[in-house]
Amino acid sequence: MVVSIGVNERDGGTIYNTQLLFDADGSLVQHRRKISPTYHERMIWGQGDGAGLRAVDTRVGRIGQLACYEHYNPLARYAMMADGEQIHSAMYPGSVFGAIFSEQTEINVRQHALESACFVVCATAWLDSDQQARIAADTGAPSIAPISGGCFTGIIAPNGTLLGEPLRSGEGESIADLDFTMIYKRKHLMDSRGHYSRPEFLSLLIDRTPAEHVHNRQAHTTKITSDETYQ
Repeated sequence: MVVSIGVNERDGGTIYNTQLLFDADGSLVQHRRKISPTYHERMIWGQGDGAGLRAVDTRVGRIGQLACYEHYNPLARYAMMADGEQIHSAMYPGSVFGAIFSEQTEINVRQHALESACFVVCATAWLDSDQQARIAADTGAPSIAPISGGCFTGIIAPNGTLLGEPLRSGEGESIADLDFTMIYKRKHLMDSRGHYSRPEFLSLLIDRTPAEHVHNRQAHTTKITSDETYQ
């Protein structure tokens, strides 16, 4: 089992929207932070860097990860495509906007499957009534509108079709067998990182250097001996 999971990561006084990828032996093979918090998220979460804009090899295939509205950033998505992902892990929070958010998410991930010629495994968070009540109590709100909705959890094939029935509300599972020959069939038609690309005039520059807040520089020391004479 290979597991992709979203977490709230605290680093000092800052919280990051982070995705973790664990390989079948339990090792952590990728830790990445969402590059740009979305809308109201900007008041809480920090900005990630480009270090995680890559796909990584796992026991089940080469996997790339993006979170929520990162899928509206075509350059972030192309970073995944160009790195040869076979399976794309997409995560969305669900939304108070309800059905329209579900429809947008479905369009978003099916388009990525078509462009990347990969399988997309999309998971949407869901809060049950008890969890919603707990949030209302913790925030001191006398009442709170439903804050779970806009769910789309499902698996999409490289040709953009749905594999099985997606979940549009509540908790559950979406399970499918992935036939990797579908990737090759799709790329025979259109390979965004190969014969359908034109790198001589369309290319992407990615800085994958991890963002560090402190950079140490070695001080230069000059040694003067007693028998040296200076004017």
